[in-house]
Amino acid sequence: MIVNVIIFKDDATGGPNQMALILAAVFAGVVGVFKLKTPYKNIEKGIANSINMAMTSCLILLIIGSLIGVWILSGIVPTLIYYGFKIISPGLFLPVACISCGIVSLATGSSWTTTGTIGIALIAIGRTYGIPEGMVAGAIISGAYFGDKMSPLSDTTNLAPAMAGTDLFTHIRHMVYTSGPAFLLAVIGFFILGNFYGAGTMNLEKINEVSTLITQNFNISGYLMIVPFAVLLMVAKKVPAIPALIMGTLLGVVFALIFQQELLKSMIGTLSVQGIYQQVIDVLVNGVKIKTGSVPIDKLFSRGGMSSMLSTIWLILCAMVFGGALEATGMLQRMAQSILSLVRGTGSLIGATLASCIFTNATASDQYVAIVVPGRMFKKAYEDYGLHPKNLSRAVEDAGTVTSVLIPWNSGGAYNSGVLGVATLTYLPFCFFNLLSPLVSAFLGSMNLTIERINEDKTSKEEKLVTA
Repeated sequence: MIVNVIIFKDDATGGPNQMALILAAVFAGVVGVFKLKTPYKNIEKGIANSINMAMTSCLILLIIGSLIGVWILSGIVPTLIYYGFKIISPGLFLPVACISCGIVSLATGSSWTTTGTIGIALIAIGRTYGIPEGMVAGAIISGAYFGDKMSPLSDTTNLAPAMAGTDLFTHIRHMVYTSGPAFLLAVIGFFILGNFYGAGTMNLEKINEVSTLITQNFNISGYLMIVPFAVLLMVAKKVPAIPALIMGTLLGVVFALIFQQELLKSMIGTLSVQGIYQQVIDVLVNGVKIKTGSVPIDKLFSRGGMSSMLSTIWLILCAMVFGGALEATGMLQRMAQSILSLVRGTGSLIGATLASCIFTNATASDQYVAIVVPGRMFKKAYEDYGLHPKNLSRAVEDAGTVTSVLIPWNSGGAYNSGVLGVATLTYLPFCFFNLLSPLVSAFLGSMNLTIERINEDKTSKEEKLVTA
């Protein structure tokens, strides 16, 4: 995969990495059967179980593809972009984008919903402002993953303490010590970057031109904001992601019929039930294809549809085949145990946990596996060292949840790259929160800061080693 990224660059996820993952899975299977004596049926079952774990993510991807298309057709995305130009100052765009995504993700508990809804509008605004798309995507992802990580509604935030053996709110409070500084540093970083893209460097004429073209081609209305707010409210009220996104898609269709009749007429000619039905289905499947005569507008709004997500789903499935083969043959667990054998104290134990989560994200290609496997494996070690389980739950979140988006073949990286239209390696250097979170956690662990024990009077394994 490294060779593919070097040779094919941004096109590596369009097929080359998928083939690399399949070939790696075949190699792991051969080693498993002939060297490790793992029954082939067990490997096949492990791969099937691994793919099954990704099915919800794949369904969400398909729905998000349709949602993006129909939200453009209905004028929701153009309205978000139009008002974004009016409200957000160019110089403050990056920190505001980061904080806004953090608030939305905190309220909904879903980083994927955040990047797949307001994220696509922010990307469009940033591109028009002339800000490098990697920076904009980094700001969006940093905020989205901070909110997801700190939200009691998040699935990963609930999964981590369950694996470690602590309760949800104890886990969240303990993450403040690592996530708080990491997010603050990220916002400061985006504020500094934003100063290089202030009003003086912006092409205001281009921005005004885009705003004018939006109003000429779409019926812009504040009422269209009802749909995204409804989706965010449903997710905040713990409506499962798939029903909430389907409802958001259906509402988008209804609002398109109400507010964008002129646009529909320009696309299909004479309005008829059959013509409207064919156009809506085509948008849901293949996305919007607008021809206004303006290259920026056509490029901005010709996207979406289920078909646009097929390459990403292909990558996720191949990654889960590889991860399933590694786990079924015991290779994943064996490599993690090798890391555990190097542990000699609290700092190195936390460092080993962080490293294992990142390693699992890169091999098993799924953030849930990167939480569950290290969480199960290190639980006994934390007990032996007399450490409170919230230290373990924090560590697996600091590295397991936030680094998945940094790996192109991981489900998190593939999803966000597909939705935002920015290659993973392009936005990676600017995902300040995601990069800083494990570093802050490792620093606090090495300095023995904010590390709490089960019983301060109990002699821990570390103290016994020192005594010996």
